[in-house]
Amino acid sequence: MKIKSRLVGGFMVVVGFVFNANAVNVNTLVTSQNKKNPKPNIIIILIDDAGYADFGFMGCQDLETPNIDQLAQSGVVLTDAHVSATVCAPSRAGLMTGKYQQRFGFEANDTGDETVGDIGLSDEVVTMADVFQEKGYKTIALGKWHLGYSESDHPNQRGFEEFYGFETGSRSYFPIKNPTQKQMLQHNGQRVVFEGYMTDVLGDQSVKYIEENKDRPFFMYLAYNAVHTPMEAKQEHLDKYKNHPRQQLAAMTWSLDENIGKLLAKLKELQLEEHTLIYFLSDNGGATNNNSRGGLLKGWKGNEFEGGHRVPFVVSWPSVIPAGQRFSGLSSSLDIFTTSMAAASIEKEEGLLLDGMNLLPYMKGEKTGHPHGKLFWRKLEESAARIGAYKLIRLERYGYTFYNLQNDLGETIDLSKKEKPDFQNAIKELETWEEYLMPPLWREDKDWMEVTYHIHQRLMENKEVLYKDPKKMKEIKAKL
Repeated sequence: MKIKSRLVGGFMVVVGFVFNANAVNVNTLVTSQNKKNPKPNIIIILIDDAGYADFGFMGCQDLETPNIDQLAQSGVVLTDAHVSATVCAPSRAGLMTGKYQQRFGFEANDTGDETVGDIGLSDEVVTMADVFQEKGYKTIALGKWHLGYSESDHPNQRGFEEFYGFETGSRSYFPIKNPTQKQMLQHNGQRVVFEGYMTDVLGDQSVKYIEENKDRPFFMYLAYNAVHTPMEAKQEHLDKYKNHPRQQLAAMTWSLDENIGKLLAKLKELQLEEHTLIYFLSDNGGATNNNSRGGLLKGWKGNEFEGGHRVPFVVSWPSVIPAGQRFSGLSSSLDIFTTSMAAASIEKEEGLLLDGMNLLPYMKGEKTGHPHGKLFWRKLEESAARIGAYKLIRLERYGYTFYNLQNDLGETIDLSKKEKPDFQNAIKELETWEEYLMPPLWREDKDWMEVTYHIHQRLMENKEVLYKDPKKMKEIKAKL
């Protein structure tokens, strides 16, 4: 595999792509929108660092999300759904390629480090956008990218005809006077000077794109940076929630919900809602610095407990999927690629490796049970495996803990000594999975790795975490 390198300055919980010359051509796709079995529009709404329990449809009482709740009611809420990583960049790499990102070395956060430069996505991997663009779909990425800063990793080079967003993992929600290349809002590489609030800007652009492409199928990757830090909200929304204990998060969530509402209203106005497959999910668990909540889940963004990778997940396709469902089968963001291809009647080309499953038979009631019998996670020193109801956690140089999530969703009772056969089987399954992976191509900041290790060890011991960031770690160590 060729790898490029470039240096670049209140809650409720329920437990080798090859173009096919015989593929449907663009004109057929355009006219098919008006036929009985149209090619659906595909929209992925990916939000950032949201807590598992922070939406009305997940039982939240203090954050208002009426439009997102409407979307959830229109389809299926997947309550045992996971992303493939506990931090932003590798999670996005897994979603966009439909395979475990560790297969191509994209394991740590960000897209490289000071020793290797910017690597990002391997040149050899195929994205969802590559496939849908080849099949005649219009394609756009909106919002946060965070999958590489080199020219070959720009969204326009990874299957997206249009990119309206920013390359970096975090930036101000308000205009920056002199932004860097990574920070600037851009349209296909050209800076966009904007006024107002980023969540509104991205929401307005999503509506504009739907209007412009209403007569042909489109694939939209709508990646809001909300509710990632910095905690910045519009003053009118801060005023609305002036007495709220989570004021900034409540205000940012309200703005996010408003803009998702705009998109849903536009689809309804243009009579596209019945023929649009929408996914809504967070890129990882809630963060410790945005006041998010994971409900009964243990852990948070950056660690391998359920609070790090189990996410709120909705699938809606009104003309195909019955509304008002809750689905407890084990599922993953990796399934989005495979499910979307099935929805669009796109056959997987020989050589295209996907780790996801087609969720549609489960959503339509044609199949029961779990799409996945097992799922795996690894970020450098911390790893996990889900084998049926069992959950294994491994910390290098420390050891293992083992849980039964059906009886212990909060991951507090270590069964490694009581249920040894299942424990040993889980270790074997994790090690077998790892045989197919590449070593990570870059590491994370040393201080952050030390913090993450501390968090994992304390959580495995059911002890209070003493620090959650490098600054606090240094303060505590200085007193010892």
